[in-house]
Amino acid sequence: MFSPRDRAFSARADAADPIAVSGTAQAWTRSRLTERCSALAERLTALDLQVVALHMDNRPEWIVIDMACQAASVCLVPLPGFFSPAQLRHILNTVPIDGVLTEQPEMLSPLCADRLRPGMDLPLGGSTLLRLKRVRNTQVLPAGTGKITFTSGSTGRPKGVCLSNGQLQAQAAALAAAVGLEQPRHLCLLPLSTLLENVAGVYAPLLSGGEVVVPTLAEIGFYGSSSLDTGLFLEQISQQQPNSILLTPQLLQILVSAAGNGWQPPASLVFAAVGGAKVPVALLQRARALGIPAFEGYGLSECASVVSLNRPGRDRPGSCGQPLAQLGITVDDGEIRVAGNAMLGYAGEPESWGQDQIATGDLGYLDNEGFLYINGRKKNLLITSFGRNIAPEWVESEALASGVLAECVVVGDARPFCIALLSPRNPAAADETIQSAIDDSNARLPDYAHIRRWHRLVQPLADSSELITENGRPKRHAIITRYQSVIDALYAGDTCAAKPYARTA
Repeated sequence: MFSPRDRAFSARADAADPIAVSGTAQAWTRSRLTERCSALAERLTALDLQVVALHMDNRPEWIVIDMACQAASVCLVPLPGFFSPAQLRHILNTVPIDGVLTEQPEMLSPLCADRLRPGMDLPLGGSTLLRLKRVRNTQVLPAGTGKITFTSGSTGRPKGVCLSNGQLQAQAAALAAAVGLEQPRHLCLLPLSTLLENVAGVYAPLLSGGEVVVPTLAEIGFYGSSSLDTGLFLEQISQQQPNSILLTPQLLQILVSAAGNGWQPPASLVFAAVGGAKVPVALLQRARALGIPAFEGYGLSECASVVSLNRPGRDRPGSCGQPLAQLGITVDDGEIRVAGNAMLGYAGEPESWGQDQIATGDLGYLDNEGFLYINGRKKNLLITSFGRNIAPEWVESEALASGVLAECVVVGDARPFCIALLSPRNPAAADETIQSAIDDSNARLPDYAHIRRWHRLVQPLADSSELITENGRPKRHAIITRYQSVIDALYAGDTCAAKPYARTA
C-alpha cells in the first residue's frame, strides 16, 4: 500500500519531507521511511520469503516491516502479543508461514520447533528472523492474500481473516476521506497487531500526509493482556498532543473519569474514535462535555476494519454513524450484512472464500438518513421462558450508562427474567449505590428486560483474558461456564418472589 514504488507516497515525501513516523528513540521523515522500507523489501525478496509472521511490540519498526512486506509482495501475519502460547501455536500451524520476525525468539522458537530450520535465525528489521520449513498447501490461503489478521473472538482458536493489500488501501482511503483531517498527528494507543489501529491509526493518517506516533505499549501504560497504568496512559496523551486517537469503550471511560477529576484533555485532540463494543450514549455525552471529542464507530475484520462511523458534522450519538462510501449495508431479518469490501476468506476454510457480502452476526437497523444502529449479537440473543427476545448488549449498555458499573454481563436465555454479573467502577461502592444504578437503568427498559437479580463479582472479568476479548467484549460462553453455580443460585427458589429486584451474595 505504501510501497516506495507508490508515486503518490513518494511525491508527498519529496514535497517537504515532514516526519512520518516517530517513536521513543527515533523519528523518520517520509523519505527516510521510504528508504528503510525499500532496503528491507530487498532483503525479504532475497531471502525468498512468502509468508511472514510478526511478533513485535508497538514501535516504528513494526510499520517498516508492514510496508516492506507490501512492497515485496510478502504476506504478513501479525501475531498479537496478548495471545496465549496455545493460540500462537495454532496460528503457526494453520498458516504456511516460512519466517517469523520476533523480539522474543526464546518464546517463539519452541512453538514452531518441529519446522524450525537450524542456524537460520537472522537479525532483520530490528528483530530476529526465524526461518521455517516451507509448507505448500494451495487450500490454505485465498489468492491475493496480503495480510492475515487473527481475531480471538470468543474461543481459544482464533480465525485468520485474509485480506488483500488493495482492500486495505481502499478502506484506509475511504476512512481518511470520511474523517477529513489534513496532516493529522495520530497517537497509537492500541496494539498495531489490531487491524483497527493498523488501518485507521497508521494507513489513514499517512495517506492524509500526517505523522504516526508509536510509543511502546509499556510506555502507554499497558502491562499483561488487560492491565493499564492510568497515570502513564494519561501522561502519554498529554505529552504527545495528538490530533486523533483510537479507543475502546473502557479506555474512553478512563479518560472521562480522569477528566472529571481534573485531568485536562489536550486542546490538539479533535477526533477520538471509539469502537470494539457498544458505547453508552451517556458516556459519549459526558466525554464531550469534558472536552473529549469522542465519536462511535463500527467495524469488523471481515470487512477490512471500519464499516461506519460518526464524525464532526455527521454525528448521531447512539448510532455507529454512516457507512464508508464504498460499502453497502443491508438488514436481513434483523441481521446486518455488509458488501463492498468483503474479506477474501478465512485461512484454511475454502468454503468461506469469494463471498460478495459479510453476514456480520450483529443485529441492528439503518435509520432514514443512513445511520447504523447496533442492538446486539444474533448468537447472543436471549429468549426468555416467556418468549421475549432480548439482546443482552442493549440491557448492559443501559446499566453501564450511569458510570457506576465497570462491567455488566446479562444472562436470561430460557429463564423467566434477566440477571447480571457485574463489577462496580469503584471497588468501595456500596451495594445500595449499585442497586440504585440498576433501578435507574430498569426504568428506561420494558419490564421483561429488567435486571431483577445481580451478583457482585469478587474479581473483575477484565482480569482474565479467558473471559474478555482484547477489545473488551465478554466471552459469554466462558463466563457462563465459570459462573454457572452463581447463575443457578440467582435463579434458585421462588422466581416470583415478593422482592424480585435484589442482589445475591
